[in-house]
Amino acid sequence: IELCPPGHRFMVTMVASFIEMAGQFLMPGLAALCRDWQMLTIGLVIWILIFPESLRWLMATQQFEASKELILQFTHKNRMNTESDIKGVVPELEKEIARRPKKVCIVKVVGTRNLWKNIVVLCVNSLTGYGIHHCFAKSMMGHEAKMAITHNFYADYYTMAGIALASCLAMCPVVGFLGRRGGLLLFMILTALASLLQLGLLNLIGKYSQLPDSGMSDSVKDKFSTAFSIVGMFSSHAVGSLSVFFCAEITPTVIRGGGLGLVLASAGFGRLTAPIMELHNQKGYFLHHVIFACCTLICIICILLLPESKNQNLPENIPDGEHYTRQPLLPHKKGEQPLLLTNSELKDYSGLHDSAAVSDGISENTTANGMKSM
Repeated sequence: IELCPPGHRFMVTMVASFIEMAGQFLMPGLAALCRDWQMLTIGLVIWILIFPESLRWLMATQQFEASKELILQFTHKNRMNTESDIKGVVPELEKEIARRPKKVCIVKVVGTRNLWKNIVVLCVNSLTGYGIHHCFAKSMMGHEAKMAITHNFYADYYTMAGIALASCLAMCPVVGFLGRRGGLLLFMILTALASLLQLGLLNLIGKYSQLPDSGMSDSVKDKFSTAFSIVGMFSSHAVGSLSVFFCAEITPTVIRGGGLGLVLASAGFGRLTAPIMELHNQKGYFLHHVIFACCTLICIICILLLPESKNQNLPENIPDGEHYTRQPLLPHKKGEQPLLLTNSELKDYSGLHDSAAVSDGISENTTANGMKSM
């Protein structure tokens, strides 16, 4: 996304997500054909080496010598004329090569006012999204009986992959219409509703099914559980993916890797709850689901504190990241005066006193009819 203009960042990210989904669908076949996992790892390393370093990051951290080499490499591959196409860029970089690089540590976020809050909110969102995803998956597959609902590993695998693909397809129009914050809020509300209904309504159905005259059976409970689990997996996958993408957009370039590392570490911790539950033979599964359901309610409130990064330029340094402030979720009505001005609406009044002094001097030398006094 550091190479894309603001209007195409989400589209490029979704293309990458669809490629990821294709890899997920092909993984069982690759595992069956290629038994040697070392060969797959070597192929992945070779693919990573194709990508160059981010020129935006090199320039933001003042690594001008590496930036010059990368620009010359781009011009050579694209057969560009260095004298006309990038006139003035390389000479300016040569003047700044002597300057020392200024790499910024992610710890600098602690001293900020808004940036650390945004990163923490997205960390909690990613942890909740990926953590509760396992709860829905276990509910759909029957965690109590430890048996898959379709009794087939490949069918279960492709069912979850299909739900993830449907989630990616739904993210495209939702985020395009509601924006990053609105889309994240909508999917988190769906996750919370699916979780609360699964915890509350299914227990109520289970109590009524035990009554002899209720007319309800366990199959009704299983159908509701499967439906809520599919909706929950659908929305929680979107929450996790959007949290990572959102963090990449609002974190400044100089610490974007560190901010993404924190959000991805939180997502990994959420995924870590799945094998922990397996080791304990699913003991405490209900409490595990209740905790994550409470986290979804907290996340709904915290999402309202995030800024909107749609069609905004990527922040380069920490002060730029601080300028991302919260805007109203709904646009202002025509003629309505907003309570708080955004940073883009603030005007520079630094020259107000100078202009006032000049106007006072002119008024002293001017008569009432506009003629200068002698």
